[in-house]
Amino acid sequence: MGRSVDTDVLIVGAGLGGVAAALAAAEGGARVILVEGDRWIGGQLTAQAVPPDEHPWSEQFGVTASYRALRDGIRSYYRQHYPLTAAARKHRRLNPGGGLVSPLCHEPRVAVAVLEGMLAPHRASGRVKLLQPYSPIGTDVDNDQVKAVHFTDDLTITARYVIDATETGDLLPLANVEYVTGFESQQDTGEPSAPAEAQPLNMQAASWCFAMEHVDGNHVIDRPATYDYWRAARPKVWPGDLLAFCWPDPRTLEAAEGWLDPNPDDDPLSVVADQSKNPGTLDLWRFRRIAARNVFEPGTYTSDITLVNWPMIDYLDGPVFEVDDADRHRAAMRELSLSALYWMQTQAPRPDGGTGFPGLRLRADILGTTDGLAQEPYIRESRRIEAVETITENDVSLAIRGEHGATQYKDSVGIGMYRIDLHPSTGGDNYLDVASTPFQIPLGALLPIRMRNLLPANKNIGTTHITNGAYRLHPVEWNIGEAAGALAARCLQTGEPPHAVREKPDLLNDLQSVLVKRGVELAWPEIKGY
Repeated sequence: MGRSVDTDVLIVGAGLGGVAAALAAAEGGARVILVEGDRWIGGQLTAQAVPPDEHPWSEQFGVTASYRALRDGIRSYYRQHYPLTAAARKHRRLNPGGGLVSPLCHEPRVAVAVLEGMLAPHRASGRVKLLQPYSPIGTDVDNDQVKAVHFTDDLTITARYVIDATETGDLLPLANVEYVTGFESQQDTGEPSAPAEAQPLNMQAASWCFAMEHVDGNHVIDRPATYDYWRAARPKVWPGDLLAFCWPDPRTLEAAEGWLDPNPDDDPLSVVADQSKNPGTLDLWRFRRIAARNVFEPGTYTSDITLVNWPMIDYLDGPVFEVDDADRHRAAMRELSLSALYWMQTQAPRPDGGTGFPGLRLRADILGTTDGLAQEPYIRESRRIEAVETITENDVSLAIRGEHGATQYKDSVGIGMYRIDLHPSTGGDNYLDVASTPFQIPLGALLPIRMRNLLPANKNIGTTHITNGAYRLHPVEWNIGEAAGALAARCLQTGEPPHAVREKPDLLNDLQSVLVKRGVELAWPEIKGY
């Protein structure tokens, strides 16, 4: 006989959006059950092992107060628990990895600890219950409302509001919610970068990341079974072999090169204004480095630790959901990543003119696994609800909007900023990189066209394939989740459904006031250069 549990707000998925939703809903007075299928909470920041991709003003403004608390908590954790150098300990903007991609590159386990700490008071009070590991397998729906969600291990949870914070919008097909995947057509969206016909299975590449160090000795892994296949792979959009330090530049599509030089004797605390030695090149070791040995007291780390999320591991052979052979593609993704490592250990060009870095060694412990790969693949694109408001390229593109800035929404529930950054696709498309303007998150993008009590809180909001490339990043996902959690809590208090909140000015003003008090910015300040 199965177990049945009841709550006010059920949040499925404890990634960044899910955790933010749980905090906001609990602090709004709701009883919350947060369900996660992985061993770690945190999603793309932890289980998928991707340091935060953020806009350049994240240290000053443009993220919510609770997201900034997460960032501050990560730095505080290092100061409290790690043997930092004196200079690092005093550095206001400590970047433990000294990575080039973000001002806060760090080990995933630290983010897990901080997220757990943020949830801890609410779990202790009983306001939030975290259940792991359970995955949704079905729903009960009546009168356009999700009444219950069924999970693995014969668990059923009933709730007044259900928030889908999964990485791929898993509840949408289970609850028969209208949704889209892949490319929409230009006729459907009016976007200049959209294709003539919709391509539902043409999605951004996903990647299975891994962490590695470089130490003395031979640490070459067993040759992957499909290595020859990946060594010979040459995607039509690539300037050469997939397993090489050469790929299309995202903006020019010309050949761009990277180089690998493990453990440089650099100062990770210094500001790095240029990410490459020369135009069109990239310092791969430092790009997503998550532990820089020179930040810590001598002897703490024998090597830097870098996170591999590089173009060569972008999986282009097919989508990893919405297809019958998804498991095959997931297995192939893992083989691709291991093949990339094997190539680097045995054949990659070295700065001294030789080939191969046999000292590269996987750091499975850093990612909480036994095989060295992240617990889950990095999924850039999800199922997306058919929403009351769909954000298109025409709303955020700098070329289209110009000095007017992004579309302004009366129902704004937050803000974000990132270029429209699309990786090569499973349908053979090249990078699409479009300059954007600082944008808002409209409440209408969180409202399904039909369902009354289901809300998205991840990459499954009402964006298109194209604008997902700007709205999929860490701080935006957090803001989306925070808005969804606050909305659910407010609807429970007022008895009004989410769609009414958008339609009635007094209810909308009330929700926006709640968000502002939480430290959610609803509009961008004037920024020089925009």
